[in-house]
Amino acid sequence: MTDELVERAIAYWGPRYVENGVPVGDFFEVTRAIASWDDWCAAWVSAAGIHEREGDAAATAGHRRSAGLHYNTAAVEYHFAKFLFVHQPDEMRTAHRHAIAAHRKAHPYLAPPVERIEFPYDAEHTLVGNLRKPDGVTQPPVLVMIPGLDSAKEELSTNEDLFLDRGIATFTIDGPGQGEAEYELPIEAHYEKPVAAAIDALEARGDLDTERLGAWGVSLGGYYVVRAAAFEERIRALVSLAGPYKVDIDGISELSMRAFIRRTHSVDLDEARPRAAALDLTGVAERIGVPSYIMGGTLDKIVPPDAARQMADEIRGPVTFNMIEGGNHVSSNKTYLYRPQSADWMAAQLGASGG
Repeated sequence: MTDELVERAIAYWGPRYVENGVPVGDFFEVTRAIASWDDWCAAWVSAAGIHEREGDAAATAGHRRSAGLHYNTAAVEYHFAKFLFVHQPDEMRTAHRHAIAAHRKAHPYLAPPVERIEFPYDAEHTLVGNLRKPDGVTQPPVLVMIPGLDSAKEELSTNEDLFLDRGIATFTIDGPGQGEAEYELPIEAHYEKPVAAAIDALEARGDLDTERLGAWGVSLGGYYVVRAAAFEERIRALVSLAGPYKVDIDGISELSMRAFIRRTHSVDLDEARPRAAALDLTGVAERIGVPSYIMGGTLDKIVPPDAARQMADEIRGPVTFNMIEGGNHVSSNKTYLYRPQSADWMAAQLGASGG
């Protein structure tokens, strides 16, 4: 018998794990052996360690592609060990360190490789992003990629690849309340602030065409990207995947509620409620005049499908709206109905060479 939290995690997140890089055999083998949520993190850390060791062996033998594959898989599995494991913060943070370290091992071996960039956010804090540039493209357009409540930059390689294949550079960031920033900075409702800092860092480089800059966000990042585009004029087009219009913390699953409390640096649900209420696109979405791709799923149990429709109705610029029949949260069970299409759409908006 497994406990209810394990059952929910398997039911809600299975397709997401596989689509974002966890081998399907690992998913079934690991989850089948977990009886208690308390065992979740350790089980995935153990599985990830196998891939990391395989990566070490491949790197020693000079097999670069295999090393990149194994290290990247290890990073994703370490990430999924910690993603919602907030009730054991020390164990969660240890798994997170492993995720970052494994992904950094992968950086030189991935095709194209990854450049880690630390950039200033405010007077006291820096943020971190991973930049990848498409092979053979001079001055490519660039896409700022924004994770959600429980995702982080180490999870998004399979999403990055879609845009890189179409000639678009990707800059995947950990913003406040996310990934490497979650321990020092709480969730920021005004997400245009970290996005502006990320764009400033990209503009300072000189090897990217930041006049052709898009933004992409998934889940809570789907709220963040709309908020950012409403106030950051350097964004030329946006993709929002299953983003909430408003965050109702009382209406989300227990695991997500715990994560929201933790990542807003709240002590309890009562303190988190007003911080959730600040995540609201009322009067915000209507400010957007740039082309927007909005996706939702009819069977989403995390973010109400109506949120995507409301965003699409209120954005005043041109909107491509994709409501996926039978799609779960982020329609991870039907990624073929939006991932390639949204990448083609973004390539067209930014005039990418591979579009």
